[in-house]
Amino acid sequence: MQFIHPDWPAPANVRALATTRKGGTSPPPYDSFNLGDHVGDDPAAVADNREILRAFLPAEPKWLKQVHGTAVARADGLSAPVEADAVIAFQTNTVCAVLTADCLPVLFCDRQGTRVAAAHAGWRGLAAGVLEASVAAMQCDPAEILAWLGPAIGPQAFEVGEEVRDTFVRDLPAAAAAFVPGQPGKWLADIYELARLRLARAGVHQVFGGGLCTYRDAERFYSFRRDKTTGRMASLIWLQGPAPA
Repeated sequence: MQFIHPDWPAPANVRALATTRKGGTSPPPYDSFNLGDHVGDDPAAVADNREILRAFLPAEPKWLKQVHGTAVARADGLSAPVEADAVIAFQTNTVCAVLTADCLPVLFCDRQGTRVAAAHAGWRGLAAGVLEASVAAMQCDPAEILAWLGPAIGPQAFEVGEEVRDTFVRDLPAAAAAFVPGQPGKWLADIYELARLRLARAGVHQVFGGGLCTYRDAERFYSFRRDKTTGRMASLIWLQGPAPA
């Protein structure tokens, strides 16, 4: 089992981790710790992997039906997956989770340790405002929010078309700095920098993480762009409370 633990100054009661592809039961090409139940993997293997993960958590994660949108679900009391690309919790032992395999997972908490959130930000959701929606849903001063950028496709591998660059730059001219020319008509995009710029505009300046490339690190990470048929990793966050009865 191999987890990544955010390196950020979160309050002690905020717990978070990101999974890698190591430590599970799924066969190739999902080998081995695939947590996505929508990618063609054996459902029994996915269930086994989720059970392995559950041993490290205070409760079953609040899984979402991710659609590359901006909806934010309230995890507290959520009993079944809903269509959303971000999830927020105010109660202890409620585990927020998003699945990714190149898209950017972003974890949030406040300085006081009273609320947490997780967001799934592919370029469409990022451009549409999923991070801003997550910040607004936290219902606190953005200056009190910390954000952690998890493993995603890196700036040397994330090639996009002119229309993607135009979408970001029209909305936020400073985003031009996050693109460098690639092949003719293509650009290499820095999804980490795009996220930082949009978070800064939303008032969130305490941003950590970034720099782990899913595309280039095939040993640790799934990458949809690299492999097409592949698994999904989870990024999870919760407020630690007394053990559930």
